[in-house]
Amino acid sequence: MSPGVRSLSCPQLLSLLLLLLCPSGCSLLPSRGPTCGVRGCSPGPPVVLVPGDLGNQLEAKLDKQSVVHYVCSKKTDYYFTLWLNLELLLPLVIDCWIDNIRLVYNRTSRTTASPDGVDVRVPGFGFTYPLEFLDPSKRSVGPGEVGKLVTDQLLVGPIKGIYFYTLVQNMVDWGYTRDKDVRGAPYDWRKAPNENGEYFVALRKLVETMYEEYGGPVVLVAHSMGNLYTLYFLNHQTQGWKDQYIASYVALGAPWGGVAKTLRVLASGDNNRIPVISSLRIRDQQRSAVSTNWLLPFNYTWPPDKVFVSTPKTNYTLRDFQKFYQDIGFQDGWLMRSETEGLLYPLSPPGVRVHCLYGTGVDTPDSFFYDSFPDKDPSITYGPGDGTVNLESSLQCRKWIGRQRQEVSMVELPGNEHIGMLSNLTTISYVKQVLLRV
Repeated sequence: MSPGVRSLSCPQLLSLLLLLLCPSGCSLLPSRGPTCGVRGCSPGPPVVLVPGDLGNQLEAKLDKQSVVHYVCSKKTDYYFTLWLNLELLLPLVIDCWIDNIRLVYNRTSRTTASPDGVDVRVPGFGFTYPLEFLDPSKRSVGPGEVGKLVTDQLLVGPIKGIYFYTLVQNMVDWGYTRDKDVRGAPYDWRKAPNENGEYFVALRKLVETMYEEYGGPVVLVAHSMGNLYTLYFLNHQTQGWKDQYIASYVALGAPWGGVAKTLRVLASGDNNRIPVISSLRIRDQQRSAVSTNWLLPFNYTWPPDKVFVSTPKTNYTLRDFQKFYQDIGFQDGWLMRSETEGLLYPLSPPGVRVHCLYGTGVDTPDSFFYDSFPDKDPSITYGPGDGTVNLESSLQCRKWIGRQRQEVSMVELPGNEHIGMLSNLTTISYVKQVLLRV
């Protein structure tokens, strides 16, 4: 290649190529084209991925005075994988895991912290690996092994070895590069946004850095609870900042109005169909997560008289959450809920171009009946949704149509399960269209 050609910028090269191939002015290239900056060119706008609840790795380092079981470690000289390490979910050992990953609520400060002697951190901010594979041992998986991981009978529901891998790998196939023009924004998903202030400072800086590096605004792609984090983030930015730095926002499986299954998790626990784990055993840990309490159904989503939980003596509706917490013996949860309920109220539009993709046609827990409340598994009544997020919650973003000048697209994904939608061809094709306009 001659020195003259080598000095051309990416846009100049593309213009020259288009002129040579199609002198009459026809369009042979995607209408968006690459973006170019100081770090080089990207096939489309740079992308930031925001995972959902349980959706990225957590690490811990121990220096404890006491442990709950003799098999538990008191001290480690290094950070180890706390989530997701399947070896920590085995009988006996799971007690160690529960004690390390739980949160302790302070009624005075209305905040949470890890137990004394447990230092939990989020690895890999700005990288994709913490959310591609939740279990680090799966990072070396080959393409032919992905299907086996997805169908592994031990890893079901939200607990799977692979998470964002398929989507990221497809983006790489389109010309993106991991950790450069596609990057991850993991966070401590045990907490709600009001306790993760440093995360949003880092997220804003990441977006601005990618804008500078690749010469154009960023596309945000979020899944599940990550959408609530993303909406909270966008609602706290000026419109001028969003106009400059955000190209569009792809919302996958968003629980905009909370999810009904949260009541079952709080009441009797949920082992996500993993047979070696008792729901009651992990209930205290699940209750301690502020995010669990934050995801209770919001009052702008369902009718106020909708019964979510019933027992031989009591029905619990949106108006009965305080009594619900009292009856399950977890009054700290009511304080957590009170502190977080208004974080997104009244679900203000994000002020950016939004694509709301939601799964339908999968039986989704809608209400629960307990013969023995709350210490036995309930019978479940199902309704429409994606298996986790109820349709009533998914459709809340259509309220933004006409309430912001930016377009809001509603995209139904029939038969798409909540986690499975990340690997679905329809989802991947739609994301490709958003990014490359092909």
